[in-house]
Amino acid sequence: MVRTLRNFIVLFALAWSSMAAAAVEITFHSFNGSVFAGRYPHTFVSMSGTLEDGTTVKENFGFSAKRATPAVLRGPVEHIVMTEKEKWLTKTNRHFTLQMTDAQYRKVKRLVSEWRDAPGKFYDLDTRNCIHFVGEIGRILGLTIEYPDKMLRRPKKWLNHISALNPKLGAATID
Repeated sequence: MVRTLRNFIVLFALAWSSMAAAAVEITFHSFNGSVFAGRYPHTFVSMSGTLEDGTTVKENFGFSAKRATPAVLRGPVEHIVMTEKEKWLTKTNRHFTLQMTDAQYRKVKRLVSEWRDAPGKFYDLDTRNCIHFVGEIGRILGLTIEYPDKMLRRPKKWLNHISALNPKLGAATID
């Protein structure tokens, strides 16, 4: 009986420690970009870790116009939820990282699907761009989010602003 109880305690401790180790982290990125480099300033999130069921997560999402043309300046255009290649992930400003619950992860994935699958022309430079997409993800994680007009095309400045609005992040301002 004692041996069975000891085995049960050991198995429970192992299972508990593996559940406690399961976690997905989400990092909020900005990319400086430049018209001359062919990449515009951008913000996106990356997620990595392990869900409670053992599923490995390594993915990233950003929101953009499907094509970078002058039409973007005139109003809504076709959109795309894009993923960044590894080489771009290493060239970004990493503003802050949070740990997500599995429920928050599922909500983020649902939001990604909703924005990706939205019908028609869903990208608007002033009302629904990469900043708004990342902001809505931030809200899922409990962050205070604002969209000051003067920052709608300046992802790094905007994420610095979000860091200041949420001092609990302990995020440093990125120059």
